[in-house]
Amino acid sequence: MSAKAIFAGGCFWCMVKPFDSQPGIEKVVSGYTGGHVANPTYEQVASHQTGHTEAVEITYDPEVISYADLVEIYWRQTDPTDAMGQFQDRGDSYRPVIFVNNDEERAIAEASKEQLVKSGRFDEPIVTQIEDAKPFYPAEEEHQDFYKKNPFRYQIEEMGGREKFIKQQWTD
Repeated sequence: MSAKAIFAGGCFWCMVKPFDSQPGIEKVVSGYTGGHVANPTYEQVASHQTGHTEAVEITYDPEVISYADLVEIYWRQTDPTDAMGQFQDRGDSYRPVIFVNNDEERAIAEASKEQLVKSGRFDEPIVTQIEDAKPFYPAEEEHQDFYKKNPFRYQIEEMGGREKFIKQQWTD
């Protein structure tokens, strides 16, 4: 039986590949969530008037990969100290959020966040929010699997600071 998880970590283009390549991941969909407009368009979300943030909805097999594993992958794709965007992408539509579907997911996400705080890995406070999941609206087709469809432009997005940050912060 499949389960779903929703994570926001800046530009959704950059959040697909890290999950897509994991065993047990059935599908990763780019989309919008957390706002007050039904079925928003990319342009509406980019206008910062909908309350939505770009996010990915991950369909996974919990027998192969756990929700806790997904949360750990998530942390390693974001700057959890930046509340108003991620890397070159600025504004509330790029804020980092773990959207939880139930109390069990909330407990896992909160414990993981607390562990990250205690690790001392970051000098700044961990500001990633943990919020109840709201309706998820898939983005337009051109935004799906962007790293596969537009590898050159995807590489430019990665070079916007994300890749460098990840290497600096997460190389053990």
